[in-house]
Amino acid sequence: MTIVIDPAVYFFRYENPSWIVCDWDGVRADLLTARETADTTVEQLALDYVRAHGRTTTDPAEVLAVAWEATAYIFREEYLTEPGLVALGVRAEHLRMLREVGTVMALNRVEQDGAISNVGPAWMFPIACKVIYGLDEQEAQLVDELYHGTWFDESRRVEATKANAALGGRLVHGCQSQADMRGGAIVPFGVDLTEFRRELRQFGDDWIQRVQACGQ
Repeated sequence: MTIVIDPAVYFFRYENPSWIVCDWDGVRADLLTARETADTTVEQLALDYVRAHGRTTTDPAEVLAVAWEATAYIFREEYLTEPGLVALGVRAEHLRMLREVGTVMALNRVEQDGAISNVGPAWMFPIACKVIYGLDEQEAQLVDELYHGTWFDESRRVEATKANAALGGRLVHGCQSQADMRGGAIVPFGVDLTEFRRELRQFGDDWIQRVQACGQ
């Protein structure tokens, strides 16, 4: 699959075309197998790994390649037989949406001071899924719920924390300060969440309206 993105057209804001990544092969070999201990939480393991192995890239194709590996690992189809997910009606195509849109979401960027420097339509991924895949309201809400927590029992939350280190940070949901369907971003550890939430409140409605307009 080939993705072609014109930054001038795709991004709502594109102020810092650089990203922190870790090589996926290293994350897979060294971090995914690491275990939390009484002295070191999984978040500390991820932070230490990013400090030791994170590097800056200005190549968005590299970011997308790393993100594809991370999301493919997090949203694996082997979990679809679990009774709770079966009861919710979660199917393989829902996980494909999470993987595909989640990959493009990696091009968003939040600075250490909480400023949102890069943001495109995939930020509000449930709405983006609704537009791209033609979901009705019920299915869009299901995908939103999966992303915001239904998918993440404790073992999968731990997996995601470690996998997202490949993208230089941790997942923060936009819904922490806003209504549903706000998506989120991988942000640096220690980010100023107060400023992040202020920015999201200021610009979120405009972004959502512009994503919705893509389907009209």
